[in-house]
Amino acid sequence: MIKMRFKHLTYIFILFFVMISCKSSNDKNSDEFNVPDSVANQGVLEISEQAMDNVTQNISSNIETAALIKNLNVPFSKEHLAPTEVDNYNTQFDQALLLGVYGADLGYLNMYSKTTVALDYLSSIRKLANSLNVGQFFDFNTLQRLAKNDENLDSLMYISQRNFNQMDQYLRENNRSNLSTLMVAGGWIEGLYLSGKVFKNRPDPKLREAIGEQKIILGDLMILLKNFEKDPDFAGLIKDFERLDELFKKVEISIERGEPERQVVDGRLVIKQREKSIVTVPDELLDKIINESIEIRNKLINQ
Repeated sequence: MIKMRFKHLTYIFILFFVMISCKSSNDKNSDEFNVPDSVANQGVLEISEQAMDNVTQNISSNIETAALIKNLNVPFSKEHLAPTEVDNYNTQFDQALLLGVYGADLGYLNMYSKTTVALDYLSSIRKLANSLNVGQFFDFNTLQRLAKNDENLDSLMYISQRNFNQMDQYLRENNRSNLSTLMVAGGWIEGLYLSGKVFKNRPDPKLREAIGEQKIILGDLMILLKNFEKDPDFAGLIKDFERLDELFKKVEISIERGEPERQVVDGRLVIKQREKSIVTVPDELLDKIINESIEIRNKLINQ
């Protein structure tokens, strides 16, 4: 089940995490932009592009989570989403976290075709992107035009996720991987929050499993976050995520291997191992995980 979720995803998921090839344009922008020491990467070690890609490509898709929620026939609820007021977020630390949160919310909105509501989030995302000096990658005018017509949903998702990819890569290429990490963390916690809120009202085995599988993802994310543990802001965030990590460590994930399967690929015989994951999350533990994720998420957005 884990491999199915992580490898056989919708094309939108692939677009969200596959890095857009824009190095030539980024190099040009890099020459024109000086990164202040106050926002530069202060990690213990420089995070390689491969390491960051490995984490982002394995993080459960917010689009996939939203699709699962919708397939459960759960009605759309705007109350689940973060408020769009961003003027009180003055530090780049908070702004990068919130940008990740809004990215997850945008996926939820688009899955339900709430393009009109998405306009408010697109406007807030533009403000945050400008504050982080990555607004040059945010095509607000095109997104605004597409959002006014539900028939443009696929194009809206493609362009908005491409913009996020370009912002993420630009931050990493300009010694600002700390902010890129925060965007990833914000998106992940918001996706977990949405899943937990829905599960409380509509318990479902597939959603339970999806939440439990986040154990693996959080382990990878903690490695990235702890690289910046000397930063006082990161230290507080890491402490919050560590409480959640301790709960996830109690989730049991086992792999059940099936009979090998013979396939012919490009005229050659290929033997593929069939396997499925079994995720065990007791009710009490799941309740604690959901409540902890809600508390952390609300703390991040000052609710």
